[in-house]
Amino acid sequence: MRVAALMAALLAATVLAVPAGRAAERAVDPLGSPRWEDMARSLLAGEAYVFDSRVKVEAPDLAENPMLVPVTVDATALPDVKEVVVFADFNPILEILRFHPEATSAYLGFRVKLQQSTPLRAAARTADGVWHVGGTLVNTAGGGCTAPSVGSTSTEWQKRLNEVTARAWSEGPMSGRVRLRIIHPMDTGLIAGIPAFHLEALTLRDEAGTSLMRLEISQPVSENPVFTLYRGQRGGALQAAGRDNNGNTFDVRIAP
Repeated sequence: MRVAALMAALLAATVLAVPAGRAAERAVDPLGSPRWEDMARSLLAGEAYVFDSRVKVEAPDLAENPMLVPVTVDATALPDVKEVVVFADFNPILEILRFHPEATSAYLGFRVKLQQSTPLRAAARTADGVWHVGGTLVNTAGGGCTAPSVGSTSTEWQKRLNEVTARAWSEGPMSGRVRLRIIHPMDTGLIAGIPAFHLEALTLRDEAGTSLMRLEISQPVSENPVFTLYRGQRGGALQAAGRDNNGNTFDVRIAP
């Protein structure tokens, strides 16, 4: 009887970890991936999650260039997002990036490398500790993670390494958005003779020093990363600071 009571208590705790009305939704992966349970254990640390259409992942159905697949993650419909992790089920390096929208919306555009056709997902953790998972299927000929970067075959990138350029929009349909480009080869380390060499951290602050967004970046982000975020109507300059896995750093002011 004691064992039965203990099992009942554990089951109740598991159900309560998922928001009401969503326990049944949790069981079925809408993208039908055989790797989903592995993804949940390794990238969500076994924590409570729900599949949620409010987390939107936009990417082409057919990606012609597997080294430059454009992706937009939009979790702005969720309240109080603390962290977003983006990953691909069938990439050799699963995690693509994480971002923490500290004083911006939970919105980020970027480009990724895909090794083969795969579910591409984003999981947004809200203040209650629950992960909200959205995703899409991307078909591609593949090979994006095991093809050498253009920068690795040229000495030019050494002169411009971690050079940052940016553009901000204050009006029109892109109003409130900022786009950053950082020169970096983003080598995955999966090619013989070319070690892993990639950006691993980026922080954006406003003129007052307030952190707008923090990013943790992994190898599958495309060469010369381009990031688009929404900072709303905050004006003024931006400060972009980051580092790569070889200890190279940058800290630049981006004029308005």
